[in-house]
Amino acid sequence: MVLFKAVKKPAVKGATSGGAEVSHSRPRYIAKTPPCVDGCPCGTDIRGWVNTISQAQGYGRTNEQAFEIAWNTITDRNPFPAICGRVCPHPCEDACNRIEKDGAVAINALERFVGDFGIEKGLKLSALTEEKHYEKIAVVGAGPAGLSCAYQLARRGYPVTVFEAFSKAGGMLRYGIPQYRLPRNMLDAEIQKILDLGVELKCNSVVGDGVSLETLRNEYKAVFVGIGAHKGLKLGVPGEDAPNVFTGTSFLNHVNSGEEVFIGNKVTVIGGGDTAIDAARVSMRLGADVTILYRRSRQEMPAIKQEIEGAIEEGIDIQFLAAPVEILVTDGQATGMRCIRMELGEPDASGRRRPVPKPGSEFDIEATAIIAAISQEPEFAGFNGLHEGKDWIKADQWGTTGVEDVYAGGDDVALGLVTIAISQGRFAAEAIDAHLRGKTPEKPILPGVIKTDRMKLGYYEGGAPHERSRIPVDGRDMETEIEQGLLEADALAEAKRCMSCGMCMDCETCWMFCTNNCFVKLPKGEHYKIKLELCNGCKKCAQECPCGYIEMV
Repeated sequence: MVLFKAVKKPAVKGATSGGAEVSHSRPRYIAKTPPCVDGCPCGTDIRGWVNTISQAQGYGRTNEQAFEIAWNTITDRNPFPAICGRVCPHPCEDACNRIEKDGAVAINALERFVGDFGIEKGLKLSALTEEKHYEKIAVVGAGPAGLSCAYQLARRGYPVTVFEAFSKAGGMLRYGIPQYRLPRNMLDAEIQKILDLGVELKCNSVVGDGVSLETLRNEYKAVFVGIGAHKGLKLGVPGEDAPNVFTGTSFLNHVNSGEEVFIGNKVTVIGGGDTAIDAARVSMRLGADVTILYRRSRQEMPAIKQEIEGAIEEGIDIQFLAAPVEILVTDGQATGMRCIRMELGEPDASGRRRPVPKPGSEFDIEATAIIAAISQEPEFAGFNGLHEGKDWIKADQWGTTGVEDVYAGGDDVALGLVTIAISQGRFAAEAIDAHLRGKTPEKPILPGVIKTDRMKLGYYEGGAPHERSRIPVDGRDMETEIEQGLLEADALAEAKRCMSCGMCMDCETCWMFCTNNCFVKLPKGEHYKIKLELCNGCKKCAQECPCGYIEMV
């Protein structure tokens, strides 16, 4: 806690005292929101847990103690650090102020390190209260949104039952992401931690078939719907009903379920998102030569950049500015595809330039199987009351739908990142809890985001991010994880690259530059006390504070 003493001291701006300029302004410690936290859909205290690791020694902690505190900080909002440390495209790093110096802090790699530590050490998710509530809650769908909601409700003392249509929990994490990106033992371990809080999981339970949504509404005080978007969209071209034409989601679901899928030796994938890249790389691992067709340029390709690079490394041919016109069928089987070259026109509603066909540029390619991975949508059978026509489920910022006591989140609201689904599940859980306890849910109001113009980048020692090693192409298969984790020494060094934007890191700069001895050291974590009666408003402390924590007011 920082203490201030209000004083009345006459001062005249521009006057001097002992050679220093005197002003009415006085230093104040004012915390800012770091851009990494602002860029994280989960709102995880990234700065807090990274600095817990980097400052372990200063606080008299062992590295393991710091890792455990970091794990508890992350899992307060996100129970899946090992998962997100593998599959999240880390928008937090895109926002990191350190980009302007020598590269963003490798937050995603650090999160994976902490998540793996939590699994290795058997750390348990914590409850927020010992109080137990009688109101039963139903969650439909054991994907990231549903499991996040169940977790946050269970730790608040509610009995939660999760109904899952598939034979195992995980949703798209299990049935959409290949094992070489997300090992199933890691997925299972983090799901089990949620179940260990007392969450009941009922697999092979299709709501709308064996049990209706109305039945759940009658038997439970609230229902959260997180059914995801597992239904792949078709191309809308002639010939796509051939049996060897798949959607991206159905193809990955079959493979990830352990089923045998016959695709032959020449596969064409249509699309530019993560599903398309995953389908292509899985097809390559099944022994096929693979071509991806994407109707825009690489610059506009929405898939994770590293995954695109991985596909190219593995020999997958990506044909940009090309689109399908017709599936060529012989004896009932797709044998190829007629395509057309595209060129980019004016931007569309998404901000990307609209692809326009080039007249007279058609060409044919052979294929033993075709995978359309252009997009996906929810399967709304049994949930028709939650949407109208082609609309998806409409929900507000708290997951509240137009149906009383029914909440929703995840891909059935809109396709998004895993971290967005996790945050939507948490917000819905907070709203359900508030409603049942007769309260109004509130989101914290964060202070302004600090940028580099209010920091001193030159204070920080330079050093490029620590990168995770990767398995060579010739050693990759369907199950071997390509990207490896950081070693402990590298994780510790990487954490020290955090600049603690907008929050004191006990660097002592203010104390050293103050000629009037205004700053008094407090116990570790409390930082400093400012003796304002000694301050002449010279501003040196604010000017030299590297992280922008001090302001003159």
